[in-house]
Amino acid sequence: MGTTRPFRFAAELHRPLDGRTWVESFQELEQLGYSTVFFPDHFHDGPGPLAATAAAAVATTTLNVGILVLDCDYRHPVVLARELATIDHLSSGRLEVGLGAGWKASDYRQAGIPMDRPGIRVDRMIEHTAILKGLWGERPFSFQGAHYQIDDCDGTPKPFTPGGPKILIGGGAPRVLRFAGQTADIVGVNASIHSGEIDTAAAQDGLASAIDHKIDWVRAGAGDRFDEIELNAWLAVASVTDDAYGFAAAVAVGFDSTPEQVLESPLTLIGSPSEIGDRLEERRQRWGYSYHVIPGDNVAEFTPIVAALTGR
Repeated sequence: MGTTRPFRFAAELHRPLDGRTWVESFQELEQLGYSTVFFPDHFHDGPGPLAATAAAAVATTTLNVGILVLDCDYRHPVVLARELATIDHLSSGRLEVGLGAGWKASDYRQAGIPMDRPGIRVDRMIEHTAILKGLWGERPFSFQGAHYQIDDCDGTPKPFTPGGPKILIGGGAPRVLRFAGQTADIVGVNASIHSGEIDTAAAQDGLASAIDHKIDWVRAGAGDRFDEIELNAWLAVASVTDDAYGFAAAVAVGFDSTPEQVLESPLTLIGSPSEIGDRLEERRQRWGYSYHVIPGDNVAEFTPIVAALTGR
């Protein structure tokens, strides 16, 4: 690895923290030392992500805010560019914009949105990203693509952050990760979900041997800028426990793998505080992961680890 980035940690909230309102939850995360609060973008789960992100922005002063990740099929990029630029102002530049090509078949089906094949969805995400960046520039912007046509549109307001907020692109397939390496500030290196739901194949694609290839795809896209990219891991399974092997053995059934493979995967984080610290350091050395997303239900148990490792 080249540059070693310091650790930071986000919490992904689908609901408020236990016994807290939404606003109290945002403020508590800030006090506990979390870097970021993220919200999901699914129709059946969590708050409306844009409104929640705006609320988190005005309720806090240092906490980064964002959506992990926006499905580019759900919103026109011109409309989204304005909303995100406004949130960037509300947060004074603390917005992280997560973008993805969509994966959850039930979202599309329930909402009556056509779910095109992956290649088309990725095409749309690539155009979407270019339009956001163009509208966040200083001059009126035009774009002629297969999916979007923009004619001399002067996006307003311009973001608080010159050139626009940080962009996080998440995915697990070669084309997405190469594109993320080319253009994103933060890359979420995840499992591929080909079936439209989290299944055994997706779990297998999150094991260490698969992640080795994914990092290579990011590196191929990034070229000389690889060391400028922050690598992000969304944790599918997280637990602070003195019986890491036993916990992993139970999880391994769903992964169709061994407990050792579960513990090695960078998309899980299981063990005692010292074991977790060692695992995170090993993953940073092997792959470059420094930015980890803790499930909201695990915020309290991970707080001492966040306090000990943030900035190291």
